[in-house]
Amino acid sequence: MNIRKVGVIGAGTMGQGIAEMLAFKGLDVYVTEQSADRLSQAMSAIELSLDKQIEKWALTQAEKKLVLNRIHPIQKLSDLSGCELVIETITEDLDSKKIVFDQLDRLCGPNVILASNTSTLSLTELAGVTAYPERVIGMHFVYPVMKTDLVEIVRGLKTSDDTFNKTKEFVEDVIQKKGVMVFESPGFVTTRLICLFINEALHVLEEGVASAEDIDSAMRIGYSFQHGPFEMADRFGLDSVLAALDRMFREYGELKYRPSIVLKKMVRAGHLGIKTGIGFFNYDKDGDRI
Repeated sequence: MNIRKVGVIGAGTMGQGIAEMLAFKGLDVYVTEQSADRLSQAMSAIELSLDKQIEKWALTQAEKKLVLNRIHPIQKLSDLSGCELVIETITEDLDSKKIVFDQLDRLCGPNVILASNTSTLSLTELAGVTAYPERVIGMHFVYPVMKTDLVEIVRGLKTSDDTFNKTKEFVEDVIQKKGVMVFESPGFVTTRLICLFINEALHVLEEGVASAEDIDSAMRIGYSFQHGPFEMADRFGLDSVLAALDRMFREYGELKYRPSIVLKKMVRAGHLGIKTGIGFFNYDKDGDRI
């Protein structure tokens, strides 16, 4: 199967990153959002991301134009019917995702692969609303999408070998990332481990062992992490980290997944990290630390 047209549903932080990366790899990308305003904002954010790369000499103006020309904003899900692969990347809400997969199942031919970028939800449950559950699979990209060469390829109960093999071939040969096969489990591998890491750092902070800045420095300098746990949380979105921990706590029932009260307070205060400009640290409009 030669995948050249890919649909992306949802143009939040992850959707923007996925769309930009796919277009950079030479694919035609069809992006849709809930409203025209949000779609316009997403396209502006992608252009800003490309401009930042130009400033760092990582991209030319001609390459930017090529990437943008490959990204097609669309208003209706029905416009995705010509895609060979559709990636859903809306908010982590099971009912909302079920509605999307039900619609896609009726709009796309039976050979179209329907993938979800979910990090904690059940692929089997999403596939359950479709007539062809064997073509539903998880493609969990890791933030930041352009820089992280890993995709968790998640098999639901009914995901076929054919769907998995085509998806793995697409991941490794077309977009040239490492595909790791994961059987369905809340949090998979990356989200489960990184959220526990962040949650334990929050407990260390609560106990007054060290400041957020010093905890981050210890992990960056001592263990060569690109970002420490608190800046990671800011970049993921504190609300997203909280939602992932909440779901894993409900699914596994183990206290280690219970979110720190500090995290809950931050989210209640609206301090969500880069997306609001303030989290454990402060950020400018380009997402750089102040």
